[in-house]
Amino acid sequence: MQPSNRKRRASTDSDLPAVDLQQLIDGMPAFVQTADPNGNMLFLNKEWLEYAGLTMDEARGMHWTSVIHPDDLKGVVDDWVGHVKSGEATYHRSRVRRHDGEFRWFLHRIVPIRNDAGEIVRWCGASVDIHELVEAEAQVRRDREEMRQIIDLVPQQIFVLDTEGRTVYWNKVAIEYIGLPLEECLADDIQRRVFHPEDADDVLRDREAKLKIGAPFETEVRVRRADGEYRWMLVRLNPLRDEDGHILHWYGSRTDIHDRKTAEEAILNENIALREEIDKVSMFEEIVGSSRPIRSVLGRVEKVARTDSTVLLLGETGTGKELIARAIHKRSPRANRAFISVNCAAIPQALIGSELFGHEKGSFTGATQRRIGRFELADKGTIFLDEVGDLPPETQVALLRVLQEREIERVGGSRPIKIDVRVIAATNRDLEAAIAAGEFRSDLFYRLNVFPIEIPPLRERRDDIPPLVEYFIDRFSRQSGRRMRAPDSSTLNLLRGYSWPGNVRELQNVVERSLIVGDGDGFRVDESWLRSRSQDPHPAGSGLGDTLVAHEKKMIENALESSRGRVAGPGGAAASLGLPVSTLESRIKSLKIDKYRFKSLR
Repeated sequence: MQPSNRKRRASTDSDLPAVDLQQLIDGMPAFVQTADPNGNMLFLNKEWLEYAGLTMDEARGMHWTSVIHPDDLKGVVDDWVGHVKSGEATYHRSRVRRHDGEFRWFLHRIVPIRNDAGEIVRWCGASVDIHELVEAEAQVRRDREEMRQIIDLVPQQIFVLDTEGRTVYWNKVAIEYIGLPLEECLADDIQRRVFHPEDADDVLRDREAKLKIGAPFETEVRVRRADGEYRWMLVRLNPLRDEDGHILHWYGSRTDIHDRKTAEEAILNENIALREEIDKVSMFEEIVGSSRPIRSVLGRVEKVARTDSTVLLLGETGTGKELIARAIHKRSPRANRAFISVNCAAIPQALIGSELFGHEKGSFTGATQRRIGRFELADKGTIFLDEVGDLPPETQVALLRVLQEREIERVGGSRPIKIDVRVIAATNRDLEAAIAAGEFRSDLFYRLNVFPIEIPPLRERRDDIPPLVEYFIDRFSRQSGRRMRAPDSSTLNLLRGYSWPGNVRELQNVVERSLIVGDGDGFRVDESWLRSRSQDPHPAGSGLGDTLVAHEKKMIENALESSRGRVAGPGGAAASLGLPVSTLESRIKSLKIDKYRFKSLR
């Protein structure tokens, strides 16, 4: 049988001359000692003897406990007794007295040496001076305690989260604010318990997502105080990373912003109240009138404004379709965003796509740089497409895609761009007739016609003419600095008896013209201003008025017959009658003339 390793090592050690072993141990950069089973010193190497200021004779027989610091003695003795009983090796720290009386910290490793019978015959130990390390650790603890005291004195709530978002530390100010015992403040659900019920889900969900991102962030939340009051707090969180970039903790702070937040809400409420008061005074901005037809329109405006539904405004030229569109926007949740107005009939067909959707650099001749279109400018707001019935076919397809997919593509581009725009369209054309003629897409019409609003012509709301005249007189008088009296009854009767093919816009022009050419401060209208092929000089219902209407209808039908149903263009009915195309379209619709029946005539 081979001897054990221990016995081989013992025989090898015994083969060394004693003097060589003594020199070896004395030359080690460590403190080496041996003691009998009871702890009495048998041997101290040179390091120990010089440290203690003893000779070997003085050291022999001395019990090791005599050089241990009194404050450490009990712990060391208890540890020693336990290991003597168990016979196991031990590690422990203690302060050992130096020859000059100073105590220094040592780390001791003591192991038993046994005979063949397993009995402990000696204890051997090696000790290392760790005084500087222990002092450094103590300094760190003192610094941490000092920092903790400083943080507790900071008049701001400070806390620490672990990498999972659990709270592991609160400073004194935060604990006092919450008003709960420390163990409850460190519970996993403490944030949900102290956050306002209306804020908790959203804030915690947002925080969880941002903790995963790992970037500093902040949020506002209402936090319950010890007395039960919820106050607004600005919460900031910053990650602490190790040298490899891994997050160790999140350091957070809470700042009371309740007073500022309350003041902001008060100002907002005052602004809302002021806006409502201004709206009441201005009667839907510049929408003046109280007749039944206009009240019906404004009632529909109030209903649809709160939604995001697409609106189609129908009515003759000059009835105020853009004013209605602006009223819808200003009463919508998008009121603080852009309102972009586009007159589709005023833009050349070759450029309408670029104007609405933008273009990329080099997409066509003259496109020297990228251009943002009207839809992108209206993102998060409202776009008003006036005269939408005049859009060319290819632009109708692009607009249909916007309404269906809520995305656009710039001319010359290949990347779809998501947009959030509320669309309000307007036209003075009969779109259903245009669909029958193949001039307008039926699918686009149904997308636009979600909530139609028919705006009555001025001849159907004659009761609104007097307040409109007063409104325009006041506006132009203030602009020019010239006072003008209200019109007399004969002038009002003249204005009420006119058919107003140009509607409110034409009335506005007449009032402005009177101010320019009139002498003195009286409001006068020259009857010649109100003469046109489409005029109705008498109030609706009179015999003469009916005769003139029949005559007007016959003239329009004759013109359509000559142009074979064509309204616009050099050979169209509008040119032969000397009327704007939009005005003639309006009269055709009003007089219920089927222009398409003339297309089949040869």
